[in-house]
Amino acid sequence: MMKEVLIVDGYNIIGAWSALVELKKENLELARERLIDILKEYKAFTGREVIVVFDAHQTGSLGTSEKIGGVRVIYTNQNETADEMIERLVYEAEKKKARIYVATSDYTEQQVTFGGGALRISANELQVLVKEAEKAIQEKIRDKTKNQQSKRTTVSDVLAPDVALILEKWRRKKD
Repeated sequence: MMKEVLIVDGYNIIGAWSALVELKKENLELARERLIDILKEYKAFTGREVIVVFDAHQTGSLGTSEKIGGVRVIYTNQNETADEMIERLVYEAEKKKARIYVATSDYTEQQVTFGGGALRISANELQVLVKEAEKAIQEKIRDKTKNQQSKRTTVSDVLAPDVALILEKWRRKKD
């Protein structure tokens, strides 16, 4: 099975999802953390490799990369845009014969990723995929809870076999 990689243009998604836009107004760091949390759940459910890129262009900072809950979080360096980093990541993943998805609503970036062999997912499409995954996770939890509630646990289910044998012998002596 071909490995699947989802590369997310972090600030583009934050600027497109209304809940993250509102959070960004209060605190940009919280909006980034919330997006990463959402992507961690999505990664855990889908099994896709997930990389989120945040633009540090013109901030004077050095680029960093870290794993948070299995999601690779990249902050570009001061001389690099998120688009440039995404293009490089697409090229690297293409060499590894991975199926690549790039989540962005940036038209120019969409065109470049198509040229690099990646499939485009708009910010709205990613939001739909995330909500579908969240719904499926909730259904699994509900089903598991329902199954656990329907199965009654009896004493014999939890007794060690040797203890059950002793108790059975005692019971038979009384008869």
